[in-house]
Amino acid sequence: MQSINNKRNWIAHAVAIAVVCCWGCTFVNTKYLLMGGMMPWEIFVCRFLLAYVAIWTISPRRLFADNWKDEGLMGLLGITGGSLYFLAENEAIGMSYVNNVSFIVCTAPLITVILAILFLRSVKASWRLIAGSLLALLGVGFVIFNGHFVLHLNPLGDWLALTAAFSWAVYSLLMKFVADRYSAVFITRKVFFYGLLTMAPMFIVRPWQFPLSGFLRSEIWMNLLFLGFIASFACFALWSWAIGRVGAIKTSNYVYLNPLTTIIASALFLNEPMTSMAWVGSALILTGIYLANKAKGI
Repeated sequence: MQSINNKRNWIAHAVAIAVVCCWGCTFVNTKYLLMGGMMPWEIFVCRFLLAYVAIWTISPRRLFADNWKDEGLMGLLGITGGSLYFLAENEAIGMSYVNNVSFIVCTAPLITVILAILFLRSVKASWRLIAGSLLALLGVGFVIFNGHFVLHLNPLGDWLALTAAFSWAVYSLLMKFVADRYSAVFITRKVFFYGLLTMAPMFIVRPWQFPLSGFLRSEIWMNLLFLGFIASFACFALWSWAIGRVGAIKTSNYVYLNPLTTIIASALFLNEPMTSMAWVGSALILTGIYLANKAKGI
């Protein structure tokens, strides 16, 4: 029985890595859509709407959670992992430097660890957990800033990026309270629904601008299909399942891989070569994740 559980845990780790690798590549799709004339919130609605429609094909037909408390948790998941996270991150990119935003958003696993130590009795601080988290974050800095850290402050933009990181950390921990009682598919469908619902007021402030004829262009609909069906429909469900198997902190630590997969995607699709600093940072990220996930009590 123990060997079966160990095998399932390794599968969950592999799934989490695959999901983060996929998410790390989505910047290419998003960049093409932005260059094609779509606004960030329009992209969010399209990808989540596609994912929401798709997930109904495999989701239980039940409409609500077991009680109103759990339904409220589902709403919070939709906000923290959907509308608030994506809106804060995209708005931050428009206001601050991309390097600042990328680095700050990648503090999400560290924030997850801090919140878990503060609010979850089952999680204890250990040198492996703290050292691994800080080492991985240092590696992220090497990858993103390429060894040349120049601080360009933009208070509002950087605070929005920190809001996105905090939002994802809360999302990861909240998932812990429902992942063992509801299926990953049901939770994911709820995240999409409440994400779309809470993003709707945005269009009162900033009405839809992208013309419907634009969806006929292959670079638009192909990238949207990937973001909707793969990066959202499949990846969110798999991420929820992985959290249920190995826990919020271990799963969240793989977010540190995000910039690593981004630079690999840049090298493959945008012909941007990896520098020596990127290789050093990659090694630090992998070492840090290994140490943090070897920590006991998480």
